[in-house]
Amino acid sequence: MKKSLVLLVVLTVLGGILAGCASQGKQSVLDKITKDGKVMVGTSADYPPYEYVDDAGNKTGFDIDLMTEIAKRMGVELVWVDMPFDSLVAAVQEGKIDMSISCFNYSAERDEQVDFSDAYYTSEDAFLVKSGFAGAIVNPEDVAKYKIGVQSGTVQDDWLTTTLVEAGLVEDANISRYERVDQAALDLNAGRIEVLMADYVPAQALVKQYPDFQVVYHAVLSTGPLNIVLPDGDAKLQAEINKVIKALQDEGFIDTLATKYFSE
Repeated sequence: MKKSLVLLVVLTVLGGILAGCASQGKQSVLDKITKDGKVMVGTSADYPPYEYVDDAGNKTGFDIDLMTEIAKRMGVELVWVDMPFDSLVAAVQEGKIDMSISCFNYSAERDEQVDFSDAYYTSEDAFLVKSGFAGAIVNPEDVAKYKIGVQSGTVQDDWLTTTLVEAGLVEDANISRYERVDQAALDLNAGRIEVLMADYVPAQALVKQYPDFQVVYHAVLSTGPLNIVLPDGDAKLQAEINKVIKALQDEGFIDTLATKYFSE
């Protein structure tokens, strides 16, 4: 009896310890952010006017200003982690950063790895060419006739792969993928690619940077609502971020940012 009682006590204590460990394992990233007094946010600062580095070497842009205000409302320091776009989702998933804002759109593939905030803005896709382009893009599938450039890991990359490559409309070798969109712009300008697919707003920014560039088609193809990437299953952090986004929308803060960065 005594041995059984001792065994029962040991099992009960062990069960409590394991339950405590499991509870700690499910701790919200929001608790860590609050405890540390800072939030680690990943971005790929090569996509103006959403996120880019100005002449003074400072990060700026629509997403940058938005996240700065969100961190301010949360009462924590904002620490930026700049990395290639196609590594951001994995960085959130692996806990290397707390969240990421970088002109992200929801996708089912990404949703298997991470969660998303409510949408804070809505965007379109665009096809960008250099003046002298002799072709015509009436329907989006028409780009299959040309040498295409796209930033790796974006929803535009997914659209090209799914809609064109997997459908047999174009060889994958005919699509050039770049770590940064500015690298793709350089190749478009040099004639190494004929069409660059990107988000419509950054495409407009490239037109201002390169007078010979023009947008020949824009519509919602792969893009749409923009979201902040969050750790999978972290409902507490998600609720906090959604609360701040709604407040900023209701106050007109996000509309003001859009006017600042997106007005012609």
